[in-house]
Amino acid sequence: MFLRTPRALGLTAAFALAVSALAAVPVAIAAPDEPRQKADETPAITLWAPKHVTAYGFRDQAWTDLGLRVVAENGPFELWSGRPSYDQKIETVWRAPGGDVALPVGSMTTFSGLDRFLTLEVDPVKKGKTRTLTRKACLNGYSERVEPTAPARSPYPTGCWYNPYSVGSVQGVQEGWATPILNTDRPLRIPSGKYTVTARIAPAYADLFGLSEEQATRTFGLTVTDEGDGDVGPEPPHEHRSPAYRPAAQAPTGPQGLRADGPMPDLQSLPAWGINVSENGNFLRFSATVWNAGNSPVVVDGFRTADEEMTAYQYFFDAEGNQTGYEEVGSMEWDAKPSHSHWHFEDFARYSLLDADMAEAVRSRKEAFCLANTDSVDLTVEDAEWKPENTDLSTSCGDYSSLSIREVLAAGWGDTYTQYRAGQSFDLRGLPNGTYYIAVLANPENRLVESDKTNNLELREIRLKGKEGARKVVVPQVGIIQEEVYGGTG
Repeated sequence: MFLRTPRALGLTAAFALAVSALAAVPVAIAAPDEPRQKADETPAITLWAPKHVTAYGFRDQAWTDLGLRVVAENGPFELWSGRPSYDQKIETVWRAPGGDVALPVGSMTTFSGLDRFLTLEVDPVKKGKTRTLTRKACLNGYSERVEPTAPARSPYPTGCWYNPYSVGSVQGVQEGWATPILNTDRPLRIPSGKYTVTARIAPAYADLFGLSEEQATRTFGLTVTDEGDGDVGPEPPHEHRSPAYRPAAQAPTGPQGLRADGPMPDLQSLPAWGINVSENGNFLRFSATVWNAGNSPVVVDGFRTADEEMTAYQYFFDAEGNQTGYEEVGSMEWDAKPSHSHWHFEDFARYSLLDADMAEAVRSRKEAFCLANTDSVDLTVEDAEWKPENTDLSTSCGDYSSLSIREVLAAGWGDTYTQYRAGQSFDLRGLPNGTYYIAVLANPENRLVESDKTNNLELREIRLKGKEGARKVVVPQVGIIQEEVYGGTG
């Protein structure tokens, strides 16, 4: 379970109870009720490769996905993953036509894809050493329809998102669609020249998904052309979509609170992460994620009432997406700081540094937020939005001329603020060394309407050392989670 949340940070008894549950998370995926079945003889997926690929290289590095695709031909291909707790490894099941089939434990060490899915043998046509490379695969690439009779749309997420404390994911390929299995942000370390490439899906996966060795192997040509000192390879494609649930042109009128019993959001916090001390030794920096574990989106509209202010309203929807009511929940303000320059909703979250006695030692000056789906946290929750439309700040935070905006946090998604955002860090000057806790509290003023307000708090233990101006921080590990050194989003 997640931590119980007091109504104010001064309730030390509730904090003491919370510390004992730091590593606990909800079970994101249950084991199949029936005995796990084996795949049938029909391959679930097909590996496709072009006859020849031309890639551009720079300083013995080539940026290319090699054109490799996984095609789903006999129905949609779907993987569900979750971790029972931060102390346990990720568990993944293939939702096969005949029932759930468990993948070997350890097939995913993070939610960024299947580990050691593909082996590449890169053999120079003339002279040189054959290179053997192993790559993980995200099956949520930028999919494309390859059969004219295939469904018009793919419901599956675009990309495998990274957050060290995510608890559940879904990967999938729609029937009659293909998805790339390599990305272009990690180069192949090979010089310019001509090669023969043999790509093989690892036997453990091939056997599980019903592929013979021949079906799991593709051989093709590769030419790497040296680009000299030009740009290093193409950037991966980006999707640009307008926000879901467009805001109205003016503030609502009529009675408030007309919401029927039905789906509701549920805000929860993940442990602070990416924690370190600034270069001048005086500020503790961190990343923080608040996510929506409910079965309905958090939808907040702002309507301009002054030069730099908007009145904020939260809207409610039934299971079919029809609006059932709204409530006034505070305000939005224009944030002109260089790392923001957009509209912020106030009272979405609060960051505090608590001492060993659970008293607040420092409060972050970060008090306002632009809601956006920056990290998928658990796409296995009920009615999770696998493909939300606002996954970057440009789609949801508006500009100075906006008359109204809509900010949405979809079910299953989190909003991460990284350690480099202006005003977020804790000032360590004057604090004694010792044990502290970074407290991330969602919905601190209880203005947003949600299904459960007792699970909004998460604590992360740290230990301060060193002299003022040269502080160091020790961050005990949570369970078996290995974090990136810096904070970031997917």
